[in-house]
Amino acid sequence: MSSIVIIDYGMGNIHSISKAMEHVADASVLVSADPEQILRADRVVFPGVGAIKDCMSELHRLELAAVLHEIAGTRPLLGICLGMQALLDHSDENDGVDGLGIFAGQVKHFPVAKDASGALLKVPHMGWNQVYQTGQHPMWKGIEQDSRFYFVHSYYIDPTDANEAAGITTYGLEFASVLARDMLFAVQFHPEKSQHAGLQLLSNFATWDGQGG
Repeated sequence: MSSIVIIDYGMGNIHSISKAMEHVADASVLVSADPEQILRADRVVFPGVGAIKDCMSELHRLELAAVLHEIAGTRPLLGICLGMQALLDHSDENDGVDGLGIFAGQVKHFPVAKDASGALLKVPHMGWNQVYQTGQHPMWKGIEQDSRFYFVHSYYIDPTDANEAAGITTYGLEFASVLARDMLFAVQFHPEKSQHAGLQLLSNFATWDGQGG
């Protein structure tokens, strides 16, 4: 049986993600902060909620930053929310924090913007929003175009390479809500909170061989 490890560094919805993954995956689902156990996994989930400064501090303290670099490109890796943002070069949050640099790009705060009626858009961007799929990635199998997913974030992704954006969402501006390259797939939304579409995405990850990205 294949194995999926969800990285636990104290900053993710670990219980919700693990239960959702167990529900959809015909695989051994483990939660761990042990580098050796993570490196033995067939697939790895990198979740996260909270502040990027604390995130990066814990990743370095637990020696997981190096683990994530080793995993990238060697087996399927799914980044979720803050886990996605930490994969970028740099975030403007907490007066500026360097990320892992696995994806080239920046994490920026949402600017002041208004909706179609002229009302100010609230930050954080919280609630359901559509994701426009930019291609035929295997992780989109069984998920309709413009499906809605659940978001909670004040900062958005601005990738250096626009071709790495596998999903686009609009909230005052268009931003990359999904990044994909090789065996990497990262989402700004929370699939574990996104009902059918989110569970389908997790199910796809549980069988994705890292090809076609």
